[in-house]
Amino acid sequence: MRVFVTGASGWIGSAVVPELIGAGHEVVGLARSDASAAALTRAGAQVCRGTIDDLDTLRSAAAASDGVIHLAFKHDIAFTGDFQGAAEADRRAVETFGEALAGSDRPFVLASGLLGLTSGRVATERDGRGPGSDAAHDDGPRARQATALRTLALASHGVRSSVLRLPPTVYGEGDHGFMAGLVGIARDRGVSGYVGDGSNRWPGVHRLDAAHLFRLGLEKAPAGSVLHAVTDEGVPIRAVAEVIGRHLDLPVVSIPREEASEHFSWLGGMIGIDAPASSALTRELLGWQPAQPGLIDDLGKGHYFRAG
Repeated sequence: MRVFVTGASGWIGSAVVPELIGAGHEVVGLARSDASAAALTRAGAQVCRGTIDDLDTLRSAAAASDGVIHLAFKHDIAFTGDFQGAAEADRRAVETFGEALAGSDRPFVLASGLLGLTSGRVATERDGRGPGSDAAHDDGPRARQATALRTLALASHGVRSSVLRLPPTVYGEGDHGFMAGLVGIARDRGVSGYVGDGSNRWPGVHRLDAAHLFRLGLEKAPAGSVLHAVTDEGVPIRAVAEVIGRHLDLPVVSIPREEASEHFSWLGGMIGIDAPASSALTRELLGWQPAQPGLIDDLGKGHYFRAG
């Protein structure tokens, strides 16, 4: 297939592109900078210059493709106070793709998130789908989940749409996300911290396993599917803190919940959330079997701790 990929040079996209090309697909990647364009060219992809705000560009590229994978999200503004703005840009892009692909039965895979989907129990692919769920609201952080519902609704308009939910940590060598953030905070603070008793759990997936699932979703997911890219159902944050403390030779300490925002900075509002998630239905549907190390094993390899 000729596949249009947004966010193609990002942390996950830079693994998705070679995964697709290795399987014989032709990739056209959206690039907003010269550096991104150069990276895509080196990877063997074609380049489409623009951003997710360039709706005419998105419409044309989708119409000329055999399928779309939408990975781009304005994380830069989302984590600096304008999550709503980022979510609205994402919604407009999804609506544009829906219009371009309507009636074609071509695949459209949307990257979405797992954090906050449920509380106090393991989330499954069946959660967050109904109009009565919290995900149906367009305000605040839930706005991104509302866009996911719009994507699923495209199945009734002749689009083979699916939503691939990602854990809060998509880890691996070269990661600059949440795990790298926790390592940096521990270095700065002189302690490796967790909130409360540290029993709250985060799911995780290696970026290469996630990339493989994006390809399977593009190729095989039925219209209206929800997919979970989850290797580890729930890793206690205290276990993460202990690995970080061991590698940095720092004490591992509990941070009171009321001090989490100050101690963990931009991670303060998320680090104490309990958000385990299952991928059992995804594995059964698509035959996806993660092949990379789990989060604790990957942390133990030491690559997160090599840079000073």
